[in-house]
Amino acid sequence: MKKLLFLLIIPMFSLAQRDQVIINTVLDDWHKAAATVNFEAYFGAMTDDAIFIGTDATENWNKKAFQEFAKPYFDKGKAWNFTSLERHIYFSKDGKTAWFDELLNTQMKICRGSGVLVKVKNTWKIKHYVLSMTIPNDNTNEVIKIKAPIEDALIEKLK
Repeated sequence: MKKLLFLLIIPMFSLAQRDQVIINTVLDDWHKAAATVNFEAYFGAMTDDAIFIGTDATENWNKKAFQEFAKPYFDKGKAWNFTSLERHIYFSKDGKTAWFDELLNTQMKICRGSGVLVKVKNTWKIKHYVLSMTIPNDNTNEVIKIKAPIEDALIEKLK
Protein backbone atom coordinates (compact mmCIF):
# COMPACT_ATOMS: atom_id res chain seq x y z
CA MET A 1 0.00 0.00 0.00
CA LYS A 2 2.84 2.40 0.90
CA LYS A 3 4.48 1.92 -2.52
CA LEU A 4 1.16 2.34 -4.33
CA LEU A 5 0.49 5.61 -2.51
CA PHE A 6 4.04 6.73 -3.30
CA LEU A 7 3.51 6.01 -7.02
CA LEU A 8 0.19 7.86 -7.04
CA ILE A 9 1.52 10.97 -5.31
CA ILE A 10 4.93 11.31 -6.95
CA PRO A 11 3.67 12.26 -10.47
CA MET A 12 2.12 15.44 -9.03
CA PHE A 13 5.56 16.78 -8.02
CA SER A 14 8.08 18.71 -10.06
CA LEU A 15 11.25 16.83 -11.06
CA ALA A 16 13.22 18.38 -8.16
CA GLN A 17 10.46 17.56 -5.67
CA ARG A 18 10.24 14.03 -7.04
CA ASP A 19 14.01 13.56 -6.69
CA GLN A 20 13.87 14.91 -3.14
CA VAL A 21 11.19 12.35 -2.21
CA ILE A 22 13.18 9.58 -3.90
CA ILE A 23 16.44 10.56 -2.15
CA ASN A 24 14.69 10.68 1.22
CA THR A 25 13.40 7.18 0.52
CA VAL A 26 16.85 5.94 -0.60
CA LEU A 27 18.46 7.25 2.59
CA ASP A 28 15.69 6.02 4.89
CA ASP A 29 15.79 2.58 3.22
CA TRP A 30 19.61 2.54 3.48
CA HIS A 31 19.46 3.18 7.22
CA LYS A 32 16.66 0.60 7.56
CA ALA A 33 18.77 -1.99 5.68
CA ALA A 34 21.45 -1.67 8.39
CA ALA A 35 18.85 -1.89 11.16
CA THR A 36 17.36 -5.05 9.60
CA VAL A 37 20.85 -6.40 8.75
CA ASN A 38 20.20 -6.56 5.01
CA PHE A 39 23.80 -6.50 3.73
CA GLU A 40 22.84 -6.63 0.03
CA ALA A 41 20.34 -3.78 0.25
CA TYR A 42 22.68 -1.66 2.37
CA PHE A 43 25.67 -1.94 0.07
CA GLY A 44 23.50 -2.05 -3.05
CA ALA A 45 22.44 1.54 -2.29
CA MET A 46 26.06 2.68 -2.71
CA THR A 47 28.04 3.26 -5.90
CA ASP A 48 30.86 0.85 -6.65
CA ASP A 49 33.41 3.58 -5.86
CA ALA A 50 31.61 4.83 -2.74
CA ILE A 51 33.47 6.17 0.29
CA PHE A 52 32.29 5.85 3.90
CA ILE A 53 33.93 7.94 6.59
CA GLY A 54 33.14 6.84 10.14
CA THR A 55 33.36 8.55 13.50
CA ASP A 56 36.92 7.39 14.29
CA ALA A 57 39.72 9.37 12.62
CA THR A 58 41.05 6.14 11.08
CA GLU A 59 37.73 5.20 9.44
CA ASN A 60 38.02 6.27 5.81
CA TRP A 61 36.91 3.31 3.72
CA ASN A 62 36.23 2.60 0.08
CA LYS A 63 33.18 0.40 -0.44
CA LYS A 64 35.12 -2.87 -0.48
CA ALA A 65 36.97 -2.06 2.76
CA PHE A 66 33.74 -0.89 4.41
CA GLN A 67 32.02 -4.13 3.38
CA GLU A 68 34.86 -6.11 4.96
CA PHE A 69 34.54 -4.08 8.17
CA ALA A 70 30.74 -4.33 8.29
CA LYS A 71 30.26 -7.97 7.22
CA PRO A 72 30.86 -9.50 10.68
CA TYR A 73 28.23 -7.17 12.19
CA PHE A 74 25.68 -8.10 9.54
CA ASP A 75 26.57 -11.80 9.87
CA LYS A 76 25.95 -11.65 13.64
CA GLY A 77 22.51 -10.13 12.97
CA LYS A 78 23.32 -6.81 14.65
CA ALA A 79 24.55 -3.85 12.61
CA TRP A 80 23.43 -0.34 13.55
CA ASN A 81 20.13 1.47 13.77
CA PHE A 82 20.06 5.09 12.62
CA THR A 83 16.88 7.06 12.03
CA SER A 84 16.77 10.53 10.57
CA LEU A 85 15.59 13.33 12.86
CA GLU A 86 16.17 16.09 10.31
CA ARG A 87 17.50 16.13 6.76
CA HIS A 88 18.37 18.79 4.18
CA ILE A 89 18.90 17.91 0.51
CA TYR A 90 20.49 20.09 -2.19
CA PHE A 91 20.91 19.56 -5.95
CA SER A 92 23.42 20.51 -8.61
CA LYS A 93 22.07 22.63 -11.46
CA ASP A 94 22.07 19.68 -13.85
CA GLY A 95 20.11 17.55 -11.32
CA LYS A 96 22.56 14.64 -11.50
CA THR A 97 24.22 15.19 -8.11
CA ALA A 98 22.68 15.77 -4.70
CA TRP A 99 24.25 16.40 -1.33
CA PHE A 100 22.65 16.30 2.08
CA ASP A 101 23.14 16.60 5.79
CA GLU A 102 21.09 14.88 8.44
CA LEU A 103 20.79 14.58 12.19
CA LEU A 104 20.40 10.97 13.26
CA ASN A 105 19.05 9.19 16.31
CA THR A 106 21.59 6.41 16.98
CA GLN A 107 22.91 4.18 19.74
CA MET A 108 25.59 6.92 20.09
CA LYS A 109 22.78 9.45 20.68
CA ILE A 110 22.62 12.27 18.09
CA CYS A 111 25.03 11.92 15.19
CA ARG A 112 25.38 13.89 11.98
CA GLY A 113 25.51 12.28 8.58
CA SER A 114 26.36 14.07 5.38
CA GLY A 115 26.99 12.84 1.91
CA VAL A 116 26.68 12.92 -1.83
CA LEU A 117 24.38 10.96 -4.11
CA VAL A 118 24.67 10.63 -7.88
CA LYS A 119 22.29 9.38 -10.53
CA VAL A 120 23.46 6.07 -11.93
CA LYS A 121 21.22 4.97 -14.83
CA ASN A 122 18.35 7.06 -13.39
CA THR A 123 18.79 5.58 -9.90
CA TRP A 124 20.09 7.66 -7.00
CA LYS A 125 23.11 6.00 -5.33
CA ILE A 126 25.19 7.04 -2.33
CA LYS A 127 28.69 7.96 -3.46
CA HIS A 128 30.11 9.49 -0.30
CA TYR A 129 28.93 9.40 3.32
CA VAL A 130 30.41 10.96 6.45
CA LEU A 131 29.19 10.01 9.92
CA SER A 132 30.20 12.14 12.89
CA MET A 133 29.25 12.28 16.53
CA THR A 134 27.95 15.58 17.82
CA ILE A 135 29.46 17.15 20.92
CA PRO A 136 27.58 19.76 22.93
CA ASN A 137 29.69 22.94 22.98
CA ASP A 138 29.61 23.00 26.79
CA ASN A 139 31.31 19.58 26.87
CA THR A 140 34.03 20.14 24.28
CA ASN A 141 36.86 20.47 26.79
CA GLU A 142 35.87 17.22 28.55
CA VAL A 143 35.80 15.34 25.26
CA ILE A 144 39.17 16.77 24.19
CA LYS A 145 40.73 15.52 27.45
CA ILE A 146 39.40 12.02 26.79
CA LYS A 147 40.52 11.80 23.17
CA ALA A 148 43.78 13.76 23.37
CA PRO A 149 46.15 10.85 24.19
CA ILE A 150 44.82 8.72 21.34
CA GLU A 151 44.61 11.49 18.78
CA ASP A 152 47.94 13.12 19.74
CA ALA A 153 49.61 9.83 18.81
CA LEU A 154 47.65 9.70 15.55
CA ILE A 155 48.58 13.31 14.73
CA GLU A 156 52.27 12.47 15.15
CA LYS A 157 51.90 9.40 12.97
CA LEU A 158 50.14 11.37 10.21
CA LYS A 159 52.62 14.28 10.17
